[in-house]
Amino acid sequence: MFNDTSSLLAHLATRRSGKARDMIAPGPDDATLRDIIVLALRTPDHGKLAPWRIVTVAAEQREAFATLLKASWVKENPGAAGLDLSALDQFAHQAPTLLVLISTPVAGSKIPVWEQQMSAGAVGMNLLHAAHAHGFVGSWLTGWAAYSPDVAAAFGAGEDDMIVGYFFLGTAARDLDERPRPDYDDVVRRWDI
Repeated sequence: MFNDTSSLLAHLATRRSGKARDMIAPGPDDATLRDIIVLALRTPDHGKLAPWRIVTVAAEQREAFATLLKASWVKENPGAAGLDLSALDQFAHQAPTLLVLISTPVAGSKIPVWEQQMSAGAVGMNLLHAAHAHGFVGSWLTGWAAYSPDVAAAFGAGEDDMIVGYFFLGTAARDLDERPRPDYDDVVRRWDI
């Protein structure tokens, strides 16, 4: 569609999510990851509350993350002990880089919680855009692990906080597939009064 990949239009037209399980090294080094996060923080934030936190999970912490996932799964699903939990191991170890984005709404603020949560979602989208701008592929995943109270608490989430998602970053092992997108006429209409 666009030949100039340095333009913002080309960036928006070419960004797509990759499958975390298909990501390979390299991922962003520490300086590049910092740049990605700093760019992501340039997000709409009504009231300047910064109602979100990002937790980095280093490569040497992935086994502890897998252990946390398995223990939490067994606790929340009695009878799961002894079952094959390899999918949780795979989730914890995929892609070279892992960030956990947490929505941390400021209680008592005049800014509605919903707006604060949308700001956290905007940070998530900016993480994906910034990773793409740096030549990496990203994947925003949720699932059970994003809704587990024990997992959230382990990442420092408070009672009213929630995990927005797990952001896996790395290099695509293969060309990314374009997924079907909504048809413009199906999702956009003119307001008729």
